[in-house]
Amino acid sequence: MPDEPTPTPLDSITAAAEQVRQQLKLKAFDAEGVAHLDNFIRAQRGILGPAERPGVVMALGCFLGQCLVEVYGGEWGTGKDRTTGVGLGGRFFFNPFYLVDAQLNEGESASVAAFFASVPQRLKSPPAARKAWIS
Repeated sequence: MPDEPTPTPLDSITAAAEQVRQQLKLKAFDAEGVAHLDNFIRAQRGILGPAERPGVVMALGCFLGQCLVEVYGGEWGTGKDRTTGVGLGGRFFFNPFYLVDAQLNEGESASVAAFFASVPQRLKSPPAARKAWIS
């Protein structure tokens, strides 16, 4: 029996995202899926134990990130701060794990669905001008 290839980090992320999609019975990695994810996170806020939290944040973040990849043409990568996230439009980098954790901590003020819906406007906004007075 030949050796199984070692999964890459990207393979692990996409497998975790797919597992969440199946467990939550979602059709696709899309805005509707993110809306369901938002509701799921809201339901988990008061009942998720500290021991379970890191794994849940990791799994749900993989799903959210994969939605960013598939809907907005993002790409998984590593940010300047060495965190894993999704790059969009060559100028944005979002950490989906942070976004899930923030909603667990802060509730609706940090809604992943509201964030997801804001992405098209973010992509349309012009890049910030560099300050000429900084040397």
